[in-house]
This record gives sequence, C-alpha cells and structure tokens, in this order.
Amino acid sequence: MNIKITKSGLKKDEVFFLTDFGEGRGIWCGATVKPGIETDVEFELSELLMRWVDILPVPASEFNIRIERDKVIFTGVLENIEEDGTGFLRMGESLVMFECLGEPMALGVFVEIQVREVSIYPLSI
Repeated sequence: MNIKITKSGLKKDEVFFLTDFGEGRGIWCGATVKPGIETDVEFELSELLMRWVDILPVPASEFNIRIERDKVIFTGVLENIEEDGTGFLRMGESLVMFECLGEPMALGVFVEIQVREVSIYPLSI
C-alpha cells in the first residue's frame, strides 16, 4: 500500500501516515524516515485478534483507515481466514495479514479490525 509519512509520533520510530483510505499511525520498521516521504509498505498487525471482538462486520462499503483514541481501525473486505487463523483483509489492491481466533465469520463482507500496534515495513526507499 502506498503511504505518505505526515509526522513523527512520541514513541520511538512511531509515525503518522496518510493513504488513499485515511490516516493512521504505526511503528516504522526500516531505515530512518522523515515526514513528506511517500513509499509502498506492508502493514503487520502482530496482535492476536478475536473475531467478533477485535474484528466486527460493519455496514460499510468503502475502505478506511482511521485513528480512534489508542487504536488504529482498518475497514476492508474480509478476504479469507485460513484454518490456522491467518486472515487477510483486502483494502483496495492491498492485503493486510493478521492472526485471529474465535467463531467463524462470513467472508467477502466489510469488517473493522481494531489494533493498538501497527508495524510498517517499507518495500522500497
């Protein structure tokens, strides 16, 4: 996913970013980066998420990333959840991978995923 770094955060390596889908924040996992840089990245949601708690169906029809208090919320289409709990959220042309537990959920519908930590890995720079 293409992002633009907008500012540095208070935590070590924390950055705020802007995408076509909204604004988020996360921990930059690469060489030092400065505000204003645009680059392609992969997001890693390393928390173990609970279906129906951290992952909820929503009546949305648009992809979105936003910050609410101490959480970053990704809204996208639940593409797949494998038997081992590896899930994939589609946001436009990008997939965001996560790990989850819990009761089954319908695939192909819009969901919100709420996380406290997002790791950001640059694909270039």
